Amino acid sequence: MAVPKKRQSHSRTRLRRSHDFLTPTWWLTCPQCNEPHRPHMVCSNCGYYRSKEVVPQQQ
Repeated sequence: MAVPKKRQSHSRTRLRRSHDFLTPTWWLTCPQCNEPHRPHMVCSNCGYYRSKEVVPQQQ
């Protein structure tokens, strides 16, 4: 079984883990209704995607 010869320092450990963070989700505002929505997704409020209505609005 492989065993490390020397203990890894806190600095080296933290440098290795510097990429293990979560990226924050970002939101856009819908040009039709000004509600926030995720990019590349249909707006859940008005049903528009790229200035076209893809989900009919229910009254």
